Amino acid sequence: MTTYTRAVSSTDDALIGRTLDGRYRVLSRLADGGMATVYLAVDERLEREVALKVMRTHLAHDETFVDRFRREARSAAALSHPHVVQVYDQGEDAGHVFLAMEYVSGQTLREVLAEQGTLSPRAALDVLDAMLQALGEAHRKGLIHRDVKPENVIINDNGTVKVADFGLARAVSSQTMTSSSGVLLGTVAYLSPEQVERGGADARSDVYAAGLVLFEMLTGTKAFTGETPIHVAYQHVHGGVPQPSSRVDDLPPALDDLVAVATSRDPDERPADAGELLELVRRTRATLSSDVLDARPAGAAAAVAASLPTATAAFPARHAAPSADRPSPGGGSDTTALSVPPRPLQGVVVADPSGRRRGRNWWPAAFASMLLAAATAWFFFLGPGATATVPSVLDRPQDQAVAAVREAHLSPTVQEAFSEEIAAGTVMGVEPGVGSNVGRNSDVVLTVSKGKERYEVPDLTGMTRAEAERRLAEANLALGKVTSTFDDEVPEGQVVSLEPEAGTQAKRDAKVALVLSKGREPIEVPDFTGKNAEEAGRALGDLGLNVDSGEQQNDDTVPAGDVISQSPRDGTLFKGDTVKLVVSKGPVMVDVPNVVGKQLPEARRILEEAGFQVQVERAFGGVFGTVRFQDPTDGQRPKGSTVKVTIV
Repeated sequence: MTTYTRAVSSTDDALIGRTLDGRYRVLSRLADGGMATVYLAVDERLEREVALKVMRTHLAHDETFVDRFRREARSAAALSHPHVVQVYDQGEDAGHVFLAMEYVSGQTLREVLAEQGTLSPRAALDVLDAMLQALGEAHRKGLIHRDVKPENVIINDNGTVKVADFGLARAVSSQTMTSSSGVLLGTVAYLSPEQVERGGADARSDVYAAGLVLFEMLTGTKAFTGETPIHVAYQHVHGGVPQPSSRVDDLPPALDDLVAVATSRDPDERPADAGELLELVRRTRATLSSDVLDARPAGAAAAVAASLPTATAAFPARHAAPSADRPSPGGGSDTTALSVPPRPLQGVVVADPSGRRRGRNWWPAAFASMLLAAATAWFFFLGPGATATVPSVLDRPQDQAVAAVREAHLSPTVQEAFSEEIAAGTVMGVEPGVGSNVGRNSDVVLTVSKGKERYEVPDLTGMTRAEAERRLAEANLALGKVTSTFDDEVPEGQVVSLEPEAGTQAKRDAKVALVLSKGREPIEVPDFTGKNAEEAGRALGDLGLNVDSGEQQNDDTVPAGDVISQSPRDGTLFKGDTVKLVVSKGPVMVDVPNVVGKQLPEARRILEEAGFQVQVERAFGGVFGTVRFQDPTDGQRPKGSTVKVTIV
């Protein structure tokens, strides 16, 4: 469905005047299609007009369709390009599944061609250039349009070309067909041969359709037409796109070549994507003169276009049966779903006026009709066109899904992938998508959940950073923040600890933080020489050092209990290293001899031999030389101290 720009009757439409999702106030109905209805609405939050596409009720009840619709809408919303109709939002309100898109005021390319018949080569290449820019952006992001046609190309009031329904065409073609309907949806006039034969599409399918759109802009006619969609599809597979110059005189061969390359029946012979085709378009344009670019046919092509039957329809898959909930072939430019039965043979026997039966000239036409019917039946039932529908196997156990795919005459292949939401052993993806119409016995890839992807954090302690990083990569984890700390046991440069801890289950590429050792922490040694030995021992112990203070010495200058010497006296040590302290016992103590009554020479000798200094004082002149007083008179005194004697 295209982003429509002109309002249609909205009589008795219950959505008119309602506000969906508390945000989008519906003003009028723009267009109806088989899949959805498009409304003009106002986004009251941002105060802008939007085109609101509301899914048909019967499709909104199909959870598989809705889920794919949402995923594709999110993918389309990721496209941001000046030539793409922007997808703003998607949501649901009271069973109404909707999509909010950019509202474009203008005409579709189909409407322009209906008015003008053909475009000049310059105008056609201008439109194609913008289309390919949009498609190229999608292809670079892994999106395939799958429904490139003039109805999905809009030219707004200022001449800007925009392409609509990115991703949504993929959602429709993948999901709107159930196993009961058997209808392959698509605009037959623009389907690539591989879509007809296998139901598959890639970027080259969009290239093929873009080439057909160019053909139509240059000639005013579709490349392939026919009375039935089957006939048109057959031409895509077995015919060749005619040269535009065969329909319009004087078109240059370069444009014939451009269309031929883009619409090659073999996908491998086409440009790989829209970007490659865009380069070819610009190179081709550069070879054309202004007169050639601006030339227009005399109008015959437009008349031819009006006279040819359209081929925008769907053709039935094998054993297709009518379905009550199939989209009606009504208005709008949605791809119309038609169930086309084989044509009966007509006029085999003709009666003449006399009543006699005669067979004059009937048999060639009858035989040709029989051949066409037989060829058509063979193609779609036994030949390359024989199809099967991918069954709905999402959220089913693997064994059930495999059995269902085989019962549908398809070949299942199982691949596994992790999922945070889907239980292990359950199918979470199908390619081609559920409901896709593909060739019988085609491969169907079932993606089965392996459950949550978790990896055990390895024990990295003792490894170097490089070893730890390599081990994490092997475990599908990543190196996180790295810090360092001193550690007395783990050598420098090796892992001390990690977070999360070893043995923890972590997601793929989860970051694991490491703490690396800086080795033993150096300790600055303070100098405690002359300080109290007990206090020095406590302080050194608090620093993590061992203290050896067993050696004690007498010292005449260092008080007892203080540190005489320290080894080492400064510098750095490590935890557990030893500092040796030599502790003073104070000076050597000796007994003071009593020299009272002795003559001074003898008294001096005795005291000096005992280790004392002698200080002499004289009373009354000390004429007798006899020691009368002594200080101190007894007890112990430090060796080398002074004893005072008084002589008379």
